[in-house]
Amino acid sequence: MTLQMDAPTADEYPTRKANEPALLYRKDPTVWGAAEDGPFSAGEISAYDQRGYAQVPALVSAREVSAFHAELDRLSSDRALREDERVIVEPTSNEVRSIFEVHRISKVFHDLVNDPRLVERARQILGSDVYVHQSRINYKPGFGGGSFYWHSDFETWHAEDGMPRMRAASVSISLTENFTHNGALMIMPGSHRTFVSCVGATPNDHYRASLRSQHVGTPDQDSLTMLSERHGIDVLTGQAGDATVFDSNCMHGSGGNITPYPRSNIFIVFNSVENACVKPFAASDPRPEFLSARDFTPVGR
Repeated sequence: MTLQMDAPTADEYPTRKANEPALLYRKDPTVWGAAEDGPFSAGEISAYDQRGYAQVPALVSAREVSAFHAELDRLSSDRALREDERVIVEPTSNEVRSIFEVHRISKVFHDLVNDPRLVERARQILGSDVYVHQSRINYKPGFGGGSFYWHSDFETWHAEDGMPRMRAASVSISLTENFTHNGALMIMPGSHRTFVSCVGATPNDHYRASLRSQHVGTPDQDSLTMLSERHGIDVLTGQAGDATVFDSNCMHGSGGNITPYPRSNIFIVFNSVENACVKPFAASDPRPEFLSARDFTPVGR
């Protein structure tokens, strides 16, 4: 089901419109469902509400991890696919950084985004049916995997995709062991309750540059310092097959990888069907479909 984009009404989270950054209180719930609505326990849902994220050990099996790895290798070595706009390479090398819309490129990942282990958790948190706003695989090879600077995904999705509310959650499935030293995901727990309004107008076709190295839409250093002093920083280590589910407004990032140990993951964004994207709130046009889906058909049904 593809819906027509409506003009946005009230902008509850203004960003890229003022000359000074600002810290704004969150106006939306973090958890829209209840403990009885899905696989997370009452304690796990409460912790997710407080921290903005939850880790799920061994969400997928070692056999599945091997199958996903094989698919990653196949996609990254596909010469025809390397010419596709959905494939992003590192700015300082020709290494693949990310491949987007993998659930449409690969049957393996199409099946994964419809897997009840993922979908039921997303439904429980978001309190409704969900669709895939974005999917991708991230490669962070040893000796050269680049960093992802601190950011809130929602800031970009709101400004450039037209996502109205903070009613989306991401699932990151690790395909390699995550150490503290190979570019593991870092999250400021509790930061999802504060929206950092950024400065700087959105250039036309901003996505072309931002997917390689983002500058517009990144939080200022003073705001990051305040959030880190208030909340601290968690470094999320774990085994291949573990998953992290986190709120769309969590402040997160990851360092570069100069170790021999690669860090790859599958990243799927589930958005509530009741939070479908409208016209962008701080950009002239929405980003392409492979970054911001306009097909709001529920998955897992």
